[in-house]
Amino acid sequence: METRAKTYNVECTVQNQEYTLYTCPNNCRSRMNLLYVVNVVGNTTIDIEWDRADGSHMHILGSKNMTTGEFIQWSDAYIVLEPGDAVHVTPSSNASPHVDVLCTVEESFLPVRPNFA
Repeated sequence: METRAKTYNVECTVQNQEYTLYTCPNNCRSRMNLLYVVNVVGNTTIDIEWDRADGSHMHILGSKNMTTGEFIQWSDAYIVLEPGDAVHVTPSSNASPHVDVLCTVEESFLPVRPNFA
């Protein structure tokens, strides 16, 4: 199975706006093995949510209050994302937030199976 490693990032600068950090492509299964969040300005509440393609969701980081310069690095575990799963970031409690978030994923391409009818 062919794989590739990629890093994605998003800069969150609007209060209460949901930002998409990563969406698993339709032809892949992804393993997210690094998530890094840094609050650049002021006290900001951060919410990071894993939205599943089936409509369910889970909070990876739920309403975490972070001070200026505080960071969180998640690298001792991983989650497996299925096609269409997405990770979203929402800053709040700060009129002018600046939160930088990055993740590294390993994307494994799913084999294409011919449809013989």
